[in-house]
This record gives sequence, structure tokens and C-alpha cells, in this order.
Amino acid sequence: MKRFDVVTLGESMLRLTPPGYLRIEQTRHFDIWVGGTESNTAVGLARLDNSVAWLSRLPASPLGRYISNRIAQYGVDVSQVAWAQDERLGIYFHEKAVSPRASEIIYDRRDSAMSRMQPADLPDELFQAGVASLLHTTGITLAISDSAQATAHAAMRQAQAAGWRISFDSNYRSKLWSGAEAAQGCQLAMQLADVIFCPLGDYGELYGDASADTALLDLAERFPNTLIVMTLGADGAIASTAAGEILRQAAILAGEVGRIGGGDAFAAGFLHAWLRNNEDIALALKWGAAMSAMKYTISGDLPLVDCEAVAALVSGAAGGGLIR
Repeated sequence: MKRFDVVTLGESMLRLTPPGYLRIEQTRHFDIWVGGTESNTAVGLARLDNSVAWLSRLPASPLGRYISNRIAQYGVDVSQVAWAQDERLGIYFHEKAVSPRASEIIYDRRDSAMSRMQPADLPDELFQAGVASLLHTTGITLAISDSAQATAHAAMRQAQAAGWRISFDSNYRSKLWSGAEAAQGCQLAMQLADVIFCPLGDYGELYGDASADTALLDLAERFPNTLIVMTLGADGAIASTAAGEILRQAAILAGEVGRIGGGDAFAAGFLHAWLRNNEDIALALKWGAAMSAMKYTISGDLPLVDCEAVAALVSGAAGGGLIR
């Protein structure tokens, strides 16, 4: 079995977007993108020269192969994906807009192949000591079905037994479950995690509104011995150390081309630096901010960054607006 730095588990879908700012009812064709929070993070990590595998369940159809081929194209190992006959692929529509009209996402993912994934679909030979360093999954996987949630919990327990670290992103989606359901549904995953990513907005939905510092410290109390990382949008990100210190990272100014996937890119940048630099939280926050900023400049869901460009942004040597 090949060794991986990170293994991710989750659903990837086709995203259909009208060109420009057309409304869905206007358009005569759609731009097609591949997107899913865990596969987005996997691609981001692979682009930073990490060895990454993505676990999922796809229909054995041209659409399923389209997804796996696109993710594999960017360096992610998809050899352990479970394939299902006569099942469907999740799809979502994204209608881009500018203020005062809000952008809209419409899901068509009910009863998808991934929503039917079972713990038995997990590859036992993968979840062994020394095969990987970390497993990453999110609240979206927990929300799409009971069986997907059971699969994620089984994967986390197997990863823990194998001595891997576990990373979990709350990734709350109101169209999948309520805040109260998410707080209850994410409880076990957060207890098992070594690293929790939780945007301040997610905290408000799950536990109630609070200031960033209060929310961060509350999560640190709820889930002791866990690294809590909280993204704050334009205000950057913060994290709590084991000693209770709050580390802060300003956001990096970026022109917005593709907002979707920015949080997944942040997780990829953070995990990359954290795993490679003796769990240096401050440096990991810088890499997360840099990856997120770079993703904002890229169309689609996937963070197709260049490692050298992200490293230059982290070091302050990037040349925004220049022709290279």
C-alpha cells in the first residue's frame, strides 16, 4: 500500500453554472465544474506536493468517471473509491450574482451514490499504521445521510486506531440540516478530531452568536486537547494553542474570481504547513490564509494553485498584478 500524507473522505459533485451572471432560467448552456469540500481540500494538498488519497462512492457511469478523472488529474489518488452500479451522481447549480441580488445554490444530490456509502465500503488495507498521517472529513459528509455519517465515524475510529491524526471541518450547510441538528450530529466527530476547523458563522449556527475570541475559547473548552482553528472571513483566522493562547492571522487581500472552495483551500494550506513544520500553528495559519487568497483568484471549486506562488505569498514576496 502506498503511503499518504493525508486521506480525505467525502462527496464530490458536478457543479453547473450559467456563464457570466445569467440566471438559470435565462441560460442556454452551463459551465461544468467538479466540486466537493473534501476533494477540493485533497486537490489543494496535492498541489502543495503532498501525497493524498480521496475516498468516496461514485456511480459506475460516465459521470462518475468524469469526477474521478478530474480529481486524479491533479495528483490525488482515487484508487480506493467505491463504485456503484445503477446509481446517481449528486449535482448542484450555482447562480452567480452581484449585490443586491444574492448568489444561489440549488442542490440535486438526494439519494446520490455517496449518500449510500456504508462502513463496509471503506478499504481495510488503507487504515493501517504508517499508511497515512491524517484523515480529513467534514460536516457535509455527516449531513447527507445516516449511512454516510456512520461511514465517516467508522473511518475516524479506524484512523485513530491506526495512529493517524484526524481533521474535521464543521462546514455547516443550512440546506442539509438545521444548526441544532448539526451541533448534535458533529459532536462525536469533533470529539474524535485532533484539529477542528470551524468558521465563526458556523459556530453561530451550531451554538449561538458570540465574539470570535469567546467562540474559540468555548470550542476549546468543549473539545479539550484539540486544536481549534476558526476562520473569520475578511477578518482572517484565529487558533487556540494548548496553553490557551489565541494566535491571529490577518486575511490576505485578494480579487474575487471564485469564492466557492475558499474554506477548503484554507484547510489544505493549514494542514500542509502544520504537518510539515512540527505543528507550527502560526505558520500553518499563514499558509491557510495564503491558500484561501489564491483560491479566490481561480474559477471553479478546485484550488489549482502553484506551490511556489503560495510559498511566495506566505513569505511576502508575491507580486500581485505582475506578469510573470
